[in-house]
Amino acid sequence: MRVLFIFLDGIGLGEANPETNPFARVSMPNLNRLLDGRSLLKDSAPFHGEYASLLAVDPAVGVSGLPQSATGQAILLTGKNIPAELGYHYGPKPNPEVAAFLKDGTLFSDFTEAGKKAVLLNAYPPRYFDGVDSGKRLYSSIPLAVTNAGIPLFRHDDLFAGRALSADFTGEGWRTMLGYDDAPVMDPHQAGRKLGALAKEYDFALFEYWASDYAGHRQEMDTAIQLMEAFDGVLSGLVESWNQDGLILVTSDHGNMEDLSTRRHTDADVPALVIGNKSAREEFTHNMKQLTDIAPAIRKAVMS
Repeated sequence: MRVLFIFLDGIGLGEANPETNPFARVSMPNLNRLLDGRSLLKDSAPFHGEYASLLAVDPAVGVSGLPQSATGQAILLTGKNIPAELGYHYGPKPNPEVAAFLKDGTLFSDFTEAGKKAVLLNAYPPRYFDGVDSGKRLYSSIPLAVTNAGIPLFRHDDLFAGRALSADFTGEGWRTMLGYDDAPVMDPHQAGRKLGALAKEYDFALFEYWASDYAGHRQEMDTAIQLMEAFDGVLSGLVESWNQDGLILVTSDHGNMEDLSTRRHTDADVPALVIGNKSAREEFTHNMKQLTDIAPAIRKAVMS
């Protein structure tokens, strides 16, 4: 079965407090329709409907302290309780101890070895590779696992050729932030359709969206709302083009943006939003309670 994994960095299930939680304020009609009127809030999970399921998943995995990006993403990629083995949560970028878990035994390496087609659909600009090559930038957990599996990261030419998407889905950031005036730009709905079309070329596709974590750390309510409104548009195009051709998973590594009263991560459960065939969703989400349960579910679905 095909799986598209959309990773939203720093998204937890928070309280229905519009003063601090953008999910209690933002208009996301496409998500609401999938969840029979519910929003991405603590009280909305668990839910199993006709088109989607929503679970609350524990990112702390029994280890004290606030969950962090490097270990959280590494858990999602391996299914291993890495914080328990190390004795701590760690982030944002992997230290040598976390990086060791990403050398093999990840979703990307396992699927590649099994002859499955796996991909990270983000395109990276030249300055990203310049930073890595110079040692000034470290890979985060996801691109590290991808490159360790021998899968090349998409670049500038791949974005322009339509083989990958920009980190903001639409491509606008390549124009406004990176200075590529000729970068291809789509509206969110078009970007969602493109995401679905690209993902269907692979057995397992992952897209990493980090802007949500930035908005959370900066406590920017207006930005957070704008980001989620755009993501809702992406969902509309994605669901329209997907036609239940496998499963779509949306989840995160830790809480953050759901509580803008703090710059820090939170101890909130993270959402596991699963879209697709109802019976497939029920099997996929069975007994899914913490972050370590997600990678095994993906492995089982893709290998079946």
